[in-house]
Parts: sequence; structure tokens; C-alpha cells
Amino acid sequence: MATTQPEMTTSTLELPDVDLVHDVRGPIPTADGRPPLLMIGQPMCADGFEALAREFPDRTVVTYDPRGLGRSATRRDGRHDQHPQDQAADLHALVEHLGAGPVDVFASSGGAVTALEWAVAHPQDLATVVAHEPPSLWALPDADAAVRATERVSTAYAEKGFGHGMAEFIRMSGWQGEYSDDYLALPPADPAQFGLPTGDDGSRDDPLLSDRSTAVTSSRPDLDALRSSPVHIVIGVGEETGDAVTARTARGVAEATGLPLVVFPSHHGGFARADGPWPGKPVEFGARLREVLDDDPAASRDTGL
Repeated sequence: MATTQPEMTTSTLELPDVDLVHDVRGPIPTADGRPPLLMIGQPMCADGFEALAREFPDRTVVTYDPRGLGRSATRRDGRHDQHPQDQAADLHALVEHLGAGPVDVFASSGGAVTALEWAVAHPQDLATVVAHEPPSLWALPDADAAVRATERVSTAYAEKGFGHGMAEFIRMSGWQGEYSDDYLALPPADPAQFGLPTGDDGSRDDPLLSDRSTAVTSSRPDLDALRSSPVHIVIGVGEETGDAVTARTARGVAEATGLPLVVFPSHHGGFARADGPWPGKPVEFGARLREVLDDDPAASRDTGL
């Protein structure tokens, strides 16, 4: 396997309503004929995949900033919502622009929701999709209570700003098990307990804490299309995520679709750099992802929980 990191080039794809900034590490067409590997997130941008991309020096890796976020922040459609279907269309356009398909995809969190919509809308673009912990609330037995829990986040953010919204999000996303009546009766989360600011800077455009994320968590793909898809799709779950909401949604999506569930090292962001604010295990995570990408599709159904 190659150890020298390939040169990265950054370009912009101009679409009618947004300019998508993307990074390509390695050649397209690829030198060895293997599909390029796209790494996508939501609301995380390309920089969140730097550590994981380094674990694939022998692959051409493509990352991008989704519409309305990061370097692709400027939109010309007058909208601020984040619909997975729109992002799937953007990725289809990006793959066609690069002449890169079919591609392998590692998709994290909201990016995993987008990847499932992409597999339904444009299966010809895709070879293997690893959808890691999609926050698909519809797949939970306590879906209604989960929606109420997320509404507490957006309400706290709308009324009191970032610190209060993020404190509520940390508590909600780390809660183990179903959202009980006891959880929903808890007093507002205290940002000071999490080292967060208690003041209000007046901004209300955070893509994670505002109601802009509602389209991501509520998006329900065509389950029949996923079940019969020609794309090799697996659902990923972190071994350390436990029974937090994104582990439960991952299991729920896998159960609803019959897609294989594959365990990855670490947590929801387990591919992040080890010395970062939310330390991951990118070396171990990358090794597991390589196994899944190289696996025979039929054999992968024996690797889940």
C-alpha cells in the first residue's frame, strides 16, 4: 500500500444555485482502476475527514463542503434549509463533473442520510456506500419522543442562543436508551456544566442546532428501493456509541431495510483525529473501513451485530 500522501487539488463546481468547493487527493481516473472514495458529512465539511483521508494514501479521495456550509456557504436559491435530496443531486452533479463514477462512499451522520437518498435517486453513481450512524429518527420505536427531544434543542437555541442550544444537544445526543417521560421532563440543560457560554451572541444560523436540521433527521428514503438496490450498502455503528440516538437509528435503519449492520471502532465521530476536541481512532477506523470496502458484498452480511 502507498504511504506517500497524494497531492490535493481544490476546485469549485458552479451549479445554478450554489458553488460546490471540493478537494481531490489523487488522480481521476484512478491509477489502479479502483473507484474514487468520497467522504461526505452533514453538517460537517471536508476538513472533518482529514485524519481519515490520510489512512487511504493509495486511494483517490474526494471531499466537499455541502451546499450552504463552509466554503460552499453562498447559495443563490434564497433558501437556508438542508434537504438530503438536494445534496444527493449535488453529489450526482459532482461525480458527473469529475467523471468519477461509480464511486465508493463513506458517509457520516447527516451525510449518511444523504447517501441513502443518493443511492435511491442515482444508483449508477455508486459502487459501495457505508452509511455511518444516520440520524434517521423515523427508524426509532420512540420516534415521536425523539422528535420532541430534538425540538428542545432547537427551542433552546432559538430562545437563548448557542450555549443553551448546544448544552441541550449534548445531553440529547448522549442520552442512552429511549427518550422517556422522565427525560422530557428534565429542566433545561445548563451550558455552564459543559463549559459552554451562557450569553447570547444573537446568531441563529447554526446548521446543527436550528430547525435547518429537521429535514435531515426526518428524511425517510424509499425503503423498497434500498432493499432492491444494485448498490452495495452497509450501515455503520460505533462500538462506543452504545444506545445513544445515532446508534439506535443506525440499527433501526438496518432492521427496516435488511441492510447489513457493521460495527466500527470508537463513536459517532470515531474517524476524527485522535488529538482533536472529540478524539477518535482514525487509524483503527480507517482499517475497518478498508475491510468493509474490500469485502465481498455477500460476505459483508455476516459482519454485523
